[in-house]
Amino acid sequence: MTKSNTSNRIVVLDTETTGLSTREGHRIIEIGCVELINRRLTGKRFHTYLNPERKIDDGAIAVHGISNEFLDDKPLFKQISAEFIAFIQNAELVIHNAPFDVGFINNELSLLEDHAITIADFCLVFDTLVYARKKHPGQRNSLDALCKRYGIDNSHRELHGALLDAEILAEVFLLMTGGQSSLIDDTPVKAKIVVAHSNQPRIAIDRPVLNIVRCNEDELSAHQVSLDSIENCLWD
Repeated sequence: MTKSNTSNRIVVLDTETTGLSTREGHRIIEIGCVELINRRLTGKRFHTYLNPERKIDDGAIAVHGISNEFLDDKPLFKQISAEFIAFIQNAELVIHNAPFDVGFINNELSLLEDHAITIADFCLVFDTLVYARKKHPGQRNSLDALCKRYGIDNSHRELHGALLDAEILAEVFLLMTGGQSSLIDDTPVKAKIVVAHSNQPRIAIDRPVLNIVRCNEDELSAHQVSLDSIENCLWD
């Protein structure tokens, strides 16, 4: 399901899984979400690792680096489902290759005792992969390729991680759908982790808060003088 981006509250979401297909019994092992309101990061996040009650495929471990042993003491999806649903409810979900993540989430919901709900019942979904393919036809549109195209530094992305990838996707989404000016709010915010079972030292996800430095009156006046000196100035 892919719908247009009309909501003021957006949740950028990513998951990691034990394998590629729910039809083979694969499950979610990590969920990462970051919140945007009016296209600005609020600092509010949802993050959890999950015990999938099954083994992870070796190929999947090579992608995300999460081991079976690491997940032994992590909560089950049913233990965090209410908090997760409350976080994403009535938001527009931004997901790269949405059918994959939505399919896995709906599978987890179907395994709950009250399994009569799906993502479509309480969220819109914006698929950045579909959007990127329309915007950049014939080009590679993986998350790494989009980072390179939009000048986003993802050198710290040594392995896939749901929260890290959600943070990167938020930057890609904002640039791809309208520019970077809405990425940072004027007031620095301290990130709030809603759920955190992330004591695995795999990837550093914290980033410094950037402050916006505004021009003073003298600088604005000098800038205007420079513009006035340019014949047929396009930026005046």
